[in-house]
Amino acid sequence: MPEQHLYTVKIPLHNPSEGLSLFGPQDKFLKIIEEQIDAQIGSREAEIVVSGERREVDSLEQLFQVLLQLVRNGYILTDRDVLYACDLAKDMRADQLLDLYKGEIMTTFRGKPIRVKTIGQKHYVTTIKKRDVVFGVGPAGTGKTYLAVVLAVAALKEGSVKRIVLTRPAVEAGENLGFLPGDLQEKVDPYLRPLYDALYDVMGPEQTAKALERGLIEIAPLAYMRGRTLDDSFIILDEAQNTTPEQMKMFLTRLGFGSKMVITGDVTQIDLPRGKKSGLIEAATILRDIEEIGFVHFAEQDVVRHSLVQKIIVAYQKDSEKHE
Repeated sequence: MPEQHLYTVKIPLHNPSEGLSLFGPQDKFLKIIEEQIDAQIGSREAEIVVSGERREVDSLEQLFQVLLQLVRNGYILTDRDVLYACDLAKDMRADQLLDLYKGEIMTTFRGKPIRVKTIGQKHYVTTIKKRDVVFGVGPAGTGKTYLAVVLAVAALKEGSVKRIVLTRPAVEAGENLGFLPGDLQEKVDPYLRPLYDALYDVMGPEQTAKALERGLIEIAPLAYMRGRTLDDSFIILDEAQNTTPEQMKMFLTRLGFGSKMVITGDVTQIDLPRGKKSGLIEAATILRDIEEIGFVHFAEQDVVRHSLVQKIIVAYQKDSEKHE
């Protein structure tokens, strides 16, 4: 790099331990940052020194200032946070993270705060609060179902709805339901497992069991929705990419007074028999001009699982684009 282009910025720290928090255990975060943004990063006593091309240095200065503020507010950084912050810093958007981590939606039953982790998630939560019907579409691991369940529980607790209804279409992902042991309830449970998992995380197993017993929460296959109108309910349809157009229309027309509906799905994971059209894809086209319906599309940057999951999703996407 020619000398005249070298540009250096110093970021003061309150103490050396802030540097440790920023660089991560065994400099894990530092390695992630260096892979993402090309500049020299060093640290002395109580400052971080960044030098390189002007643009990269500006990005890193913003990145470190934002991460520092999070650390000073007691936020414990993860690999995923650092990677996402780098993504945003490249477009000088890292400061948007400060808003994300400010508010918590609620706490888990163990007292851990539940916060949105990406800009996509923030938009999703805001849209659900504003609109009565919201479609959340995007890859696995973006928190579509989990956040919808969290908001449903929050609505139940504050009394804005009287019950929660969670449903999924019973479509086998390559397995056949008939061969599973047990009665209908036991056969259906493996499908609805992710919905239970989210409830257990937010309410704890005991509270969940009580709410199910009292009918405050109902978990049922989509076929059980036929012929009902659901008033004062928060209704979540999960795995909606596996509904047929008829099922989707049947579901959407169950909306009663004082109710909210959230429909989540991933259009890249359709398990319907060949030749069957997905109700989720069709609904997105038919309903797109209705202003009161919200559509939120998640990108792979919104994946909040292990950072490898994001890479796996991107690799599969590239492969399917090749074949198309």
